Amino acid sequence: MISRRQFLALPALGFATAAYGLIIEPDFLLRVVNYKITPPNWTPGLKLRAVLLADPHVVEPFMPLSRWQKIIAMANDMEPDLILMLGDYVSGIRMRTGTVPIALTAKAAAQAKAKLGVFSINGNHDWWGDRHAVVTHKGPPRAQLAFEDAGIQVLSNKAVRLGKDGLPFWVTGTDSMLAYWIGRNKFQGMDDLPGSLAQVTDAAPIIHMAHEPDLFPDIPERVSITLSGHTHGGQVRILGYSPVVPSNYGNRFAYGHIIENGRHLVVSGGLGVSTLPVRLGKPPEITVLELG
Repeated sequence: MISRRQFLALPALGFATAAYGLIIEPDFLLRVVNYKITPPNWTPGLKLRAVLLADPHVVEPFMPLSRWQKIIAMANDMEPDLILMLGDYVSGIRMRTGTVPIALTAKAAAQAKAKLGVFSINGNHDWWGDRHAVVTHKGPPRAQLAFEDAGIQVLSNKAVRLGKDGLPFWVTGTDSMLAYWIGRNKFQGMDDLPGSLAQVTDAAPIIHMAHEPDLFPDIPERVSITLSGHTHGGQVRILGYSPVVPSNYGNRFAYGHIIENGRHLVVSGGLGVSTLPVRLGKPPEITVLELG
């Protein structure tokens, strides 16, 4: 039976947990998560360091522009070969104290420096945050235009061939699978996986960027590794399980390094918050891949 002292302590415990989930973990516990992977169809001797920045959702007060700038600086300090930005720069959260213009978010992102380049894709909130795109069902969304204006290449159903130490590889990207609403719990995607991969002209390894991990079941074996965000690792994660995951596959693709039928997927826990400004058991992260 609970004692009177224990009963009186419950509100304090609840307040402490709420403060941790609302303030401490999302704002102050940014961590770096490292993976060392040699994926299939990988060229022997090709070694790459890729820094993944997913889901910043830049907005006051939860991801102010100053914090986004610090994250970019941290990514630069890692001296990566690639910086891959996985979408959702725009925030849809209503509980805010201010909105950060996407042009400023893109200008900050343009300070990212990587030896072989910085590449981006669109997330669903980058579409949803553009009223004209939502109404007309046409893009590109303002976020993509802002990033391109800032000099960052957006791989919206595109492919680019790169090389290191004389060894070639491809980075491909698809647009969001949830670009705009077409009915109750129904969305139309702007992703074109076949079109993106059709631009690959040789047998070099492929790194594919897909905002939503739900695309992974459609990824062919030809792709060495798929990189996604979107889920925030569930945003609340307890003992490796997230009660709510924005995916048709639940916890299957919620977070981490996933291998299915020999195919590799890495889902970043992301940087910001969405829907509710809470992270619990899944602090924000910069994800670093050592490939090869």
